[in-house]
Amino acid sequence: MDEIKEAKEDILGNVTKTIENLSQEEQNEKQKKIEANLFDFANFIESNITFIYTQKAGEFPTENIIRKALKFEKGIVLPVDPGPQKSIKLYKISDYDNDLVKNKNGFLEPDTQKCKRFSLEDVSIAIIPGLAFDDKGGRLGFGDKFYLKLITSLPETCRKVALAYEEQIVDHLEMDSKKYTVDIIITDKRIIYKI
Repeated sequence: MDEIKEAKEDILGNVTKTIENLSQEEQNEKQKKIEANLFDFANFIESNITFIYTQKAGEFPTENIIRKALKFEKGIVLPVDPGPQKSIKLYKISDYDNDLVKNKNGFLEPDTQKCKRFSLEDVSIAIIPGLAFDDKGGRLGFGDKFYLKLITSLPETCRKVALAYEEQIVDHLEMDSKKYTVDIIITDKRIIYKI
């Protein structure tokens, strides 16, 4: 078990260092390509309700995606701080500037007084953050287990999609279970469908 943990930490260290070595200009260019690939992606275009997150440190930036999706009147739901129980609560937003507030950790989340609570069952596509991925849909996250719970709670028909720089794709990730994988990874160079 310690070997697996050490291997994951090595992968995280290598991926983090590689991303940090990219200039801001390179990151911005990659980000634009990933966003364009997402907005060309049929599952995203056709989705009624999209789960997405607001960016935290180390996660792919999502503000531009959320703003553009809302402009196209796509249904967007975001999570609120899950608390110690890691309970999944989603709320639908319609205005980025007016429907989001900072939580106790300083991250943006839906204002539960303004926004309507939404069921996981109605989510047709979910954008899942991560630090590293492999072509089998393996995902290395941030260690808080919220997204592991989310992935297994989403309906079978929901497409689980990750957005990542090509540099975040690794040869192999040791996964505890295949049920924690994503279906599709959209990078700045390609779209990877889980093998």
